[in-house]
Amino acid sequence: MKKVTDNVYAVGIVDWNVRRFHGNTYITKKGATYNSYLVIDKEPVLIDVVNKGFEEEFIANISEIIDPKEIKHVILNHLEPDHSGAIEYIIKKCPNAKFYATAKLKEGALKYYKLDTEINIVKTGDSIKTGDNTLTFIEVPMIHWPDSMMTYCPEKKLLFSNDAFGQHITSDKIFADEIDRSELLKETKKYYANILWALGPIIQRKLTEILAMNPAIDIIAPSHGMIWRKEPAKIIEQYFEWAQNKTVNKAVIVYETMWGSTEIMARAILNGLSSKNIDVKLFDIASTDFGELAYELLDAKAFVIGSSTHDNEMLPYIAGFLYFLKGLKPKNRIAVTFGSYGWAGGAVKEMNESLKSCGVDVIGQIDAKFKPDSAELKKCFDAGVQLAEKLN
Repeated sequence: MKKVTDNVYAVGIVDWNVRRFHGNTYITKKGATYNSYLVIDKEPVLIDVVNKGFEEEFIANISEIIDPKEIKHVILNHLEPDHSGAIEYIIKKCPNAKFYATAKLKEGALKYYKLDTEINIVKTGDSIKTGDNTLTFIEVPMIHWPDSMMTYCPEKKLLFSNDAFGQHITSDKIFADEIDRSELLKETKKYYANILWALGPIIQRKLTEILAMNPAIDIIAPSHGMIWRKEPAKIIEQYFEWAQNKTVNKAVIVYETMWGSTEIMARAILNGLSSKNIDVKLFDIASTDFGELAYELLDAKAFVIGSSTHDNEMLPYIAGFLYFLKGLKPKNRIAVTFGSYGWAGGAVKEMNESLKSCGVDVIGQIDAKFKPDSAELKKCFDAGVQLAEKLN
């Protein structure tokens, strides 16, 4: 339990040990938090619950401040189980509370859980008065589920932002300004790239709508990670920039190799790009988690994707990565594909088709039979140089 501001407390859970989120695509090397907030007022309010398995610790956090039976309102901003998993337990421990959620969340909750309480449906503009405070609901469908909403308290100038503006990071602190800034910004960007990248147009539109309401926001309290209490407008501006899909002159090379030939080609392309002072990163997909790649790809203008051919097809890790990339919906990118083969090719053609289905413009490709010779390596180097010139 830690104080956020007057009569508002962070009572959620720090999960130091979780290493996988959203299946296996997001590796949380620094753990995660399931944030929940308690507003003490004439009618106390709990905003969001936590993941299943942490019920006892969660109720202990609440009990440090108030008897859970005194809670009069529970607001559910999001259905995903890391936000709602403890709902059945909280219903029992907070028997005097009314529950609030969007219609979509209620629909989903009735499928996920066995609920013996009514959930009151709310929509944008609805609010509850809890004494000295007002809590106003703002629907944000597809940021990042159809059921999502935010909750705003004008008296505290505090936005409970749900999955927006969060990070998967752990600390004994709760405020963004209390931890290393470079680590914070990396994890915030990584979170956006993995969870919200595909939703850029929706995010732009919804943030514009919210700001048109002219809310004063001094604090942004997300459902994961650290709370923004200093210059929260800066993280909002950063979200606008990411949502506009802006890129820099940077190339990311991702490859999978069977016997090393495709890796040799990857390094030759890298050397070509580097010779023109292009910022370039190289990743063997077989030993890299997708979440890290999403972070690097978010602002990269060029993707360079390679795979050896096996049974006339690309290798399985690169195939899985390209399927993952399609879900991120990258726009306004260019790409070069490459790969080695033995008796027959096929991987490059498949990669081209996958990238085109992502909306990426494939501007070049390179094949090499068996181990690339000096002439083929020069083609790789020259392809890197040509891509650099295209970027510049």
